[in-house]
Amino acid sequence: MIQNKKGQFIAITPGEPAGIGPDICLDLMNRDWTHNVVILSDPKILRQRAKKLGRDINIIEWSPDFTESKKIQNNTLLVWPHLFSSSVSCGELNPKNSPLIIEALNNAISGCQKNLFNSMVTGPIHKSVINDAGIKFTGHTEYIANKTQSITPVMLLDAGGFRVALVTTHIPLNMVSSMITPDRLTNVINVINQDMKKYFQLQQPKIVVCGLNPHAGENGYLGSEEKMIIEPTIKNLKKQGLNLVGPASADTVYIDDNIGADVFLAMYHDQGLPVLKYKGFGNAVNITLGLPFLRTSVDHGTALDMAGSGKAKSDSLISAVELALKMAS
Repeated sequence: MIQNKKGQFIAITPGEPAGIGPDICLDLMNRDWTHNVVILSDPKILRQRAKKLGRDINIIEWSPDFTESKKIQNNTLLVWPHLFSSSVSCGELNPKNSPLIIEALNNAISGCQKNLFNSMVTGPIHKSVINDAGIKFTGHTEYIANKTQSITPVMLLDAGGFRVALVTTHIPLNMVSSMITPDRLTNVINVINQDMKKYFQLQQPKIVVCGLNPHAGENGYLGSEEKMIIEPTIKNLKKQGLNLVGPASADTVYIDDNIGADVFLAMYHDQGLPVLKYKGFGNAVNITLGLPFLRTSVDHGTALDMAGSGKAKSDSLISAVELALKMAS
């Protein structure tokens, strides 16, 4: 039965409507937990995509004051209507639709803040078309953190228990070194430590910290960040009781079977995520730590060329919902 109890639902934002977001949302039907998810999207787009893919769909329109109780029938989704004012065509980006994408995202965020939702799961967004619409957007992680005034959001990806977190996220490579400071590194590690305890029930999570430079600086010959910043920060946090290892050479640490990490902490985006995605692409889940609520996401992009083709795989979205359900409980 559907009962609009606060905190019962998970908000789903499909992201870019011209991509595979609407396609993969259709696979949220007929699950044990379908009655717990609310999709913030345009019902017309979901119906159009279902027709294109030869899928049956029944939509129950949901709103924050939704009180009616019904049984969820087969091929049914709860949808909070967010209506696009401009056309949506598979594979064709339309900046005129970007404000609605952001509106859905904002409503999911505010819904979590008001405890209307217990968590949110985000589909893939095409950053360039949002910026083309005059909306500054570097990524979900940064945007949600700004809206919630979260000081230290941390991006973590989980592929079946193999987890990689990042000290820096979507910034140019030539800015990374200046962002690796004792304060930032301390804050990121503390957020990881706290949220791994909170969401994953790990009493003393083992965090393996990568160095910034090749071979973790080679004792200062290949860079000074390890000796000047990373090593002293780790030493100080270990005195406080945190279970840390590092700085470790990033070219071998991920394949060290003896290291037994709960989380690997990479200094920048492409130091950690290529390994994670090679291991679990399509099934991995993106999690934002350090927020006042739980947010998970898919590990892939909009795949514009696959929209409406029937080739899109929903494994990552389903994993993101199931992990959100598990973590929220």
